[in-house]
Amino acid sequence: MPLLRDLTRKVAAKNAGPFQVTVDIFCGSDQAFDRVAPALETERVARLFGVMPQLMRRFDIPGLHVVKFSFPRPVVQGSRFDRDMHGAQFATLLEELDL
Repeated sequence: MPLLRDLTRKVAAKNAGPFQVTVDIFCGSDQAFDRVAPALETERVARLFGVMPQLMRRFDIPGLHVVKFSFPRPVVQGSRFDRDMHGAQFATLLEELDL
């Protein structure tokens, strides 16, 4: 099975404030979006990130060929327990997901 990174142009994660992270999956084309969006199950992404599925927000943006997930950070950004100030490690985890 292909990895998500093999089917997309870019996967990026960033803070959406001190309490949220947003992960963007840039598919790059209609064909890639049509393949990735249905295969990328919200519940599976929630499990991967250790987030309760009901807290995972998903946005499919077909005109831009983007799938976006927003979810609560495991700890507040900048707290002494924060090991990833920018949330970038979430992108790497998602890129390695088998579709």
